[in-house]
Amino acid sequence: MSLLTPEVTIALMFLLVVVGIVLGYYLAFVLTTVGLFFGVILFGDRYVGVLINSIFSTMTNNVLLAIPLFILMGNIMQHTGAGDRIFSSLYVLFGRLRGGLLIATNALATIFATVTGVVGASVVTVGTLSLPALMERKYDRKMSAGVVCAGGGLGVLIPPSILIVVYGPVAGVSVGSLFMAAIVPGLLLSLVYTVYVFVRCLVNPDLGPPISAEDRKAEIERIGVGGLIFAIVPPVLIVLAVLGTIFFGIATPTEAAAVGVLAALLLGLSYRTLTFEKMSDSLTSTMRTTCMILTMTVGAVTFISTFASVGGDAVVKNLVLNMPLGPWGILIFMLITITILAMFLDWIGIVYLVVPLFTPIAIELGFDPVWYAMLVILFLQLGYLTPPFALSVFYFKAIAPSDFPMMDLYKSVMPFIALQLVVFTLVMVFPQLVLWLPSLMMR
Repeated sequence: MSLLTPEVTIALMFLLVVVGIVLGYYLAFVLTTVGLFFGVILFGDRYVGVLINSIFSTMTNNVLLAIPLFILMGNIMQHTGAGDRIFSSLYVLFGRLRGGLLIATNALATIFATVTGVVGASVVTVGTLSLPALMERKYDRKMSAGVVCAGGGLGVLIPPSILIVVYGPVAGVSVGSLFMAAIVPGLLLSLVYTVYVFVRCLVNPDLGPPISAEDRKAEIERIGVGGLIFAIVPPVLIVLAVLGTIFFGIATPTEAAAVGVLAALLLGLSYRTLTFEKMSDSLTSTMRTTCMILTMTVGAVTFISTFASVGGDAVVKNLVLNMPLGPWGILIFMLITITILAMFLDWIGIVYLVVPLFTPIAIELGFDPVWYAMLVILFLQLGYLTPPFALSVFYFKAIAPSDFPMMDLYKSVMPFIALQLVVFTLVMVFPQLVLWLPSLMMR
């Protein structure tokens, strides 16, 4: 037993996690098993109580209660046709511009990111609604795929993001502050995508031809001016109301999420599309996603508890701080590590495994925890576009035409990866881009 020094134990724990993932087991169960195995070996069978405490603490965490509420809000708006109505209106507003349908697609992705809080739902919904119109109008296929994948990826960044709800408690940072911090970089990314599309289509109009005046007129007559306004304004107002109550200190994120669910229900009733079947589908989808996230939470907490009990956090902290790189070099090293992990793992596992280790290091180096948190979240979001897995690409592939090669999809997201890196650099050089709004929050 003396052979199990902290360094050896840490190496074995991570090695077994990697083996479990390679063998195809669910990460949540791998983390739970490895954490319990080493905990029982090192501390006795009473260590099973750690798993029980992990389950109890997860079930009674008021902040995590916002997860099912925000997911339910997004599912209700998705199932009641809000996305279809929004795209129809954006189609009319931007269709006459060169690249207008792609600009409308990106705007829809941005709005839907604020509604769903997750990437999969955003990419699939936005792609399903916009692809038929884009293909019919002979828009460039690669640029269309890139906009859908990159725009849908904003779902983990623009609040109310489920990633932020999970990240806050793990890092010991206010979820409300992170929500406010994410607004500027999220909208900045969306703006950069829009400018990129507009400039490329201005240089080469064949990439994104505008719709004809006749088609636009027919669409306006079909929807009506009132319908155009009613399609966009209420969903946006719901999101602004949710974020506004947090910003002005009226409600906690969990309370604001409950208000959002009520508003989504009222919107569905006003659309006259909220049927029992759609409500059932929304609840079922919410339960599945929530169970997946909270099961991962229990497994990760169990693993991290064992990891910390053997002194793993101190070992990692000393190892990183002793690197001859300086504060900024260490920061870049941590972000590169997160980016590489995001190429292979989902964000949930990375947040629970890496954030508790790296956040104290960043704070000790003198970096603001909210600013550092946003950098991590931005690079986790980048992982949805970076091969080999690039989950946004796989989500898009599920709804794309069958003759769309996977390699073309990978190529389609490369310009947007470059655009994201430009925005990330701006956030690193100008921290006030993320710190300005949190500094104004009423506490």
